Amino acid sequence: MADLSRTRVTVLAEDALTGLLLPFWQLVIGAFVVFVVLVSVARLARRGRSRMTTALLVTAAAIAGFAVLGVLLQG
Repeated sequence: MADLSRTRVTVLAEDALTGLLLPFWQLVIGAFVVFVVLVSVARLARRGRSRMTTALLVTAAAIAGFAVLGVLLQG
């Protein structure tokens, strides 16, 4: 009986530790994504206006496509 209660406490402690670390890892991943996006936008801006327009159109189409796909697959 004592082993059973000890195991449950350990599992709860592990969940609490994961709960505390989860926002930190989300912050690290988010910071990395923002860094990559800023580097790619800077590189794209150096290439010129026509490539920037094309990239914005492709990005807008991709966002709209993912939104439609998400709505269709949701139900």
